[in-house]
Amino acid sequence: MTRYLISFNDGAMDHISDADLPDVGKASHAVIQEAVDVGVFVFGAGLESQRASVVATDGMVTDGPYPETKEVTGGFVIVDVTSREEALTWAAKIAAACRCAQEVRELMPDPETDAMLRRADR
Repeated sequence: MTRYLISFNDGAMDHISDADLPDVGKASHAVIQEAVDVGVFVFGAGLESQRASVVATDGMVTDGPYPETKEVTGGFVIVDVTSREEALTWAAKIAAACRCAQEVRELMPDPETDAMLRRADR
């Protein structure tokens, strides 16, 4: 299984009217429930609309993202699926429910972290 990040940009749902937001919420939660039911949902959340803080390697904290950044993430879902095609299928379901395009990126595998999590679950 491979994990994929499915995300959308902050503001991608700005075209949705206040009257339609409850329907969008219901549809998106239905897709998440489906992903949970089939065992591919790992985690997901919407992000508060705010500037990020950037913490440097020396611990110094500055406001971010950098001024040249044009887009920031508005929300995301992580799925653990067998193929990129399956990730794209989930992204299409999420896009239809949220009424906005989704970006799909494969996450790098980390067997050592996976082993830590398995040990912690015991």
